[in-house]
Amino acid sequence: MTCRRPTIALTGFALLLLSCTNSQDGVVMADPSRQTERDAMVADQIVPRGITDPGVLAALRRVPRHRFVPDSHARFAYADRPLPIGHGQTISQPAVVAFMTEALALQGREKVLEIGTGSGYQAAVLAELASRVFTIELVEPLAKQAAQRLAELGYVNVIVRAGDGYRGWPEEAPFDAIIVTAATDQVPQPLLDQLALGGRLILPLGASFQKLTLYRRTKDGYERTDLIPVRFVPLLHDDRQPHTGTP
Repeated sequence: MTCRRPTIALTGFALLLLSCTNSQDGVVMADPSRQTERDAMVADQIVPRGITDPGVLAALRRVPRHRFVPDSHARFAYADRPLPIGHGQTISQPAVVAFMTEALALQGREKVLEIGTGSGYQAAVLAELASRVFTIELVEPLAKQAAQRLAELGYVNVIVRAGDGYRGWPEEAPFDAIIVTAATDQVPQPLLDQLALGGRLILPLGASFQKLTLYRRTKDGYERTDLIPVRFVPLLHDDRQPHTGTP
């Protein structure tokens, strides 16, 4: 395998990943460290929660979660718990990542939008299952760190943007799937507008406590399904801009 040095090109407010890849087939480089812990996490924590999608289970076995948490918390990387990643934000517990990802029913051809990049772990899981992933993080230092981390791991199908996720990514719309990894009491209207016909949007909806809620766009509007109770950090946005949405 021969790889070029991973770099990040900052263009406007998008962080474009130019990543280290396998020169023959473009496969993301596997990180074999702590593989036994990942296997145990899936067997003991994910499968018992009812996650059955083979692709999701394989992605969780493959993505090195310890690379997406601060060194001070790396020993807890494969426990089923959220962990702080700085700037008042957290990385979601693996079971929630698995549940949200499975709900999107990805088949490998989709273009996915993630709101709330955080450490980049969810984006990496999505990148294992989708054709292209666009992910937005308002906290610029987190966006830069996530972009660098994803580049180092060889994810060439992810683009990270530092910006306001409430606005979505209109120039890349429509999206087959949209995932919001922070809590809001209303669905931002731009995200609904940017969902493709038949596309799915999942987000934690509510104030102090939330329910994961799935929207599916149909020719007549949107179908809503309430899923499981969760608790997420609030979705950050630029208060200087007006926002509208659907409860």
